[in-house]
Amino acid sequence: MSKLVSFIIPVYHNEGTLTIISSQITNLMTKELPQLDFEIIFINDGSTDGSWDELKSVHANNEHVKIISFSRNFGQIPGIICGWKEAKGDAVINMSADLQDPVEQAIEMIKNWLAGDEIVISYRIARNDSFFTNLTSKIFYALMKNNVPKMPLGGFDFALLDRKAVNAVNQLNERNRVYQYDVLWLGFKLKFLPYERLVREIGKSQWGFKKRFNYFILSYLYVSYFPIRLMSGIGLITSFTGFIYALIVFFNYFVNKAPFNGWTPLMIVLLIIGGGTMLMLGIIGEYIWRIYDELKNKPHYIIDEKIGNNLH
Repeated sequence: MSKLVSFIIPVYHNEGTLTIISSQITNLMTKELPQLDFEIIFINDGSTDGSWDELKSVHANNEHVKIISFSRNFGQIPGIICGWKEAKGDAVINMSADLQDPVEQAIEMIKNWLAGDEIVISYRIARNDSFFTNLTSKIFYALMKNNVPKMPLGGFDFALLDRKAVNAVNQLNERNRVYQYDVLWLGFKLKFLPYERLVREIGKSQWGFKKRFNYFILSYLYVSYFPIRLMSGIGLITSFTGFIYALIVFFNYFVNKAPFNGWTPLMIVLLIIGGGTMLMLGIIGEYIWRIYDELKNKPHYIIDEKIGNNLH
């Protein structure tokens, strides 16, 4: 019995690219790896454009295509998690729907998997984005790399997981997930392949600065305890400095008979300590609301509709 490869493609406002990417995958898999079976699972993440109608048309014309629609927009990571759970493949590939991940690269990833690698990650060595996007991306992944040494400096979204790895990652139940960290955390036999992300020619990115910044905060708090440790260090230094300053005031008052004088230094001290306290409470709050979110134990997503004979 031939092995099955599952392609997972989250969709959010990708009208115009879906027919193309399904054709590219079908043509290349049939030509380059005819010994393998494959399925293409599109997850419509609450798109309000014509993506769902296009997906139904793609499914009607391609027997390899299965489609799922969420009840609303839940985000890219829930789309990936859904794909992992629905896929039946011996290998599962996550790729974007915007045609920026070349299908030829997926073929190389599958060949490495057939050669024995259990996780194959395609990492970006170049990206055709704006200067600001490139700069913020480099800063984000540089900070991530301090906590996750295996993280490529260019980051990644394009990855293949062996069935063993998929079964393992499906056991994770956290609400606030970081896809890249989860994959690297698994610890199976890992292979990195470089690639250059293609220019986006259809539509525009839905991954704006606000979403990228929110994902950075989520990711950094997910993989690092540094903010909490930093607060502890600042608190210790502040307390020690305050104790020394109190001794100086005490000494001047009782030894030199000089009362404490000066409104300005008092206000400076109060503002620094007050501002630092509010900042620390804010950071603690970021951790606390994530704990609260975990306790609510809501599902990552809600499926509204499935179309495809092999979907369970």
